[in-house]
Amino acid sequence: MRSNPFVQTTLQQEQEMLAAVEAASIDELFSQQVPKKLLNPQGMALEQPLSEPELTRRLRDLVSADIPSTRRISFLGGGCYDHFIPAAVESLASRSEFVTAYTPYQPEASQGTLQAFFEYQTLMARLYAMEASNASLYDGASALGEAVFLALGVHPDRRRVVLPMTLHPQYRQVVKSYIQHLDVEVIEIPFRDGVTDYDALKQVVTLQPAAIVSTQPNYFGCLEDVDRFCAAARECGALFIAVADPFSLGLIRPPGEYGADIAVGEGQPLGLRQYWGGETLGIFTSRKEFLRRMPGRLVGLTRDRNGKRGFVLTLQTREQHIRREKATSNICTNHALNALRATIHLALLGPFGLRVLARRCARNLAYFRKCLLEQAPHALAFSAPAFRETVVRLKTDAREACARLFQRGFYAGIPLRDLGADFENLLLVAVTEKRTDDEIEAFVAALKQEGLV
Repeated sequence: MRSNPFVQTTLQQEQEMLAAVEAASIDELFSQQVPKKLLNPQGMALEQPLSEPELTRRLRDLVSADIPSTRRISFLGGGCYDHFIPAAVESLASRSEFVTAYTPYQPEASQGTLQAFFEYQTLMARLYAMEASNASLYDGASALGEAVFLALGVHPDRRRVVLPMTLHPQYRQVVKSYIQHLDVEVIEIPFRDGVTDYDALKQVVTLQPAAIVSTQPNYFGCLEDVDRFCAAARECGALFIAVADPFSLGLIRPPGEYGADIAVGEGQPLGLRQYWGGETLGIFTSRKEFLRRMPGRLVGLTRDRNGKRGFVLTLQTREQHIRREKATSNICTNHALNALRATIHLALLGPFGLRVLARRCARNLAYFRKCLLEQAPHALAFSAPAFRETVVRLKTDAREACARLFQRGFYAGIPLRDLGADFENLLLVAVTEKRTDDEIEAFVAALKQEGLV
């Protein structure tokens, strides 16, 4: 037998075929048929082998040379990012047994689906350094809404929730929608130079909120001092809810290491496509003491009476089952296929791979900021350290700038005009690990040539 599973023939079959053509070995067979200079890699002048991202980019560039309109370079972010997705993710997640699987209402009959959920939970708990993870939710915003619900249940006598203004505006809107009929006040903390005003944060502890929410990195890409959020929550006895980008955790401290009681996030950067706003995935992790309040489903590992390993739906505190009106959540599904894609993606990368990509992401953003400041010293709106995204100050309306840059082959970023009149000339630019130095330099050159910076 062979050790290589991709070679069909056995060693005995190979020897029989060689004997039939009167060759002693495969190398001898090739030397009889192929010119010697072609058997020598140096004589063929082969290029160095390419990584999968490099090969994908090379093929895309070849296609774009024939059809230029098919290729635009993306600097879009704001919660949905152009990260590299290995081809194996698509291949494995597209298998029929996964695509046709559904939410396990008769759970123990669906061992494959339950095992996938269990692996997902394990990976997310490790990634966020938390004690438990559920089997996923709709998206990051709904995960935060559920986390706020949980905090209000833990502190039923408290009717305030603290949100930083640096949190994604759609997350803030979803939280407000969740609690609009619960007589709960949302306290929003302002920011300075792209990060939370920590003096204002200190003042909210006297209001006895049920939860204090942090975000890392924040909507502007800036890195927050999350230890101050934790200290404020501990001082007033509130639950500390951390919104953390999973891709950044290859480089930045995970929420469990800075004291989060609940940690949530958007799983789109983990093997999910952008698709006009993204395939989404709500990550929800917590400390063990909140297991019975956790929304959605939680899959566990057990053994049957014969000692055989099996997976079971351990907990589902939903209204459709035994809890009825006492349920802690009415979440009914969990984007299972997207959770599977994230599981495959993380398993392929491993801790080292995720760290390499996160470092590359940080390096590319630093290079973009360096190139931009060389052309326009005052173009950066905020000076705080950042990851993957930064806010660029333009000389004109950001929406107009995006339209002009689109004609030059760029998806330029997210205009921040919706945040207020003071933001109409600000553009949120994301620089992922996929962007090359040539692409970054070309984008900065386009900004300069169009007179935008």
